[in-house]
Amino acid sequence: MPRRPTRRHGSLIARPLTFAPFSRSLAHLHSTHMPKHQMLGSKVPGPPSNNKVVKKILKEKIEQSESSEEEEFGGDVQADFAFFDPKPDDFHGVKILLHSYLDNTEWDLSGFVDLILEQTTVGTVVKIEDDEDNGLFSVVSALNLGRYKDHKCIAELKEFLLKHCLEKSIKGDLRVLLGEQAHNVGLLVSRRVVNLPPQLLPPLYDALCDEISWATEDEPTEELRNSFRFNSYVLVSKIYKHKNADKKNRLSSDSEEAVIYVNPEDEIFHKLSLWSFNFPFHAEQVTAHELKNYRPMGLVMAVEADKVSTFREQLRSLIDEP
Repeated sequence: MPRRPTRRHGSLIARPLTFAPFSRSLAHLHSTHMPKHQMLGSKVPGPPSNNKVVKKILKEKIEQSESSEEEEFGGDVQADFAFFDPKPDDFHGVKILLHSYLDNTEWDLSGFVDLILEQTTVGTVVKIEDDEDNGLFSVVSALNLGRYKDHKCIAELKEFLLKHCLEKSIKGDLRVLLGEQAHNVGLLVSRRVVNLPPQLLPPLYDALCDEISWATEDEPTEELRNSFRFNSYVLVSKIYKHKNADKKNRLSSDSEEAVIYVNPEDEIFHKLSLWSFNFPFHAEQVTAHELKNYRPMGLVMAVEADKVSTFREQLRSLIDEP
């Protein structure tokens, strides 16, 4: 497998990313306009050099929306988003992005963040290049649930998932993934700010998948190489679910969707998943009028590793569609 991703060119047009029409309209609530792609570079993957190597750079010209909050500033803002290896200085930024990862449960979030930052060969953070504030806009990683089973944060995460899985037909499968099969299961962690340019998603997930593949060849010990040979992934995310979603023909409007995905890629993962379940999400209250008939819910999914190539293709198609 080549170690240098090909250079990408083309026009990137921002749009609400979701398959459903109603969800598309609601996505405008959280989107910014990203008109044109200017540059995308890449690094030669390999051992990080003090975690300062830029993985990819995507320059976007951000046009501010017409909201009253943004009108205070006026004009256009130039932002050069770059992919970096995680490093200790990213602790607070990653912790903020993951603050509601397990809803409002008290757990060892700091230890969880430490695991992500210590695993520099697989994982990416997104920042604005040369930003003095070192602001962090996204984090993506994959942690082996067996390798880290003795860490308090992973034990608490497993306990949380088992406690909140109320579907008996799924709970047994979940218990197996978190227990006897854990050494072949990756926890795919992905969090970002709501207005991150969606054009970053395909290269961001491509980078993660490539790094996982390279780690199976390049890690210094057989044990570490094997720890990235995942058979399946577990994902924890968030959706908005219609209050009448479980009742047939009970939606208040034909235009309303049963589920609105906060992250557009989750809709793809959901369709490809072996199984999934929801749990009540209390860390956020719905205030937008457009979401008055919806409630935030946690979404847990299990996805087979051999479905990832299909996911990557469908994600690129979603971003590129007119």
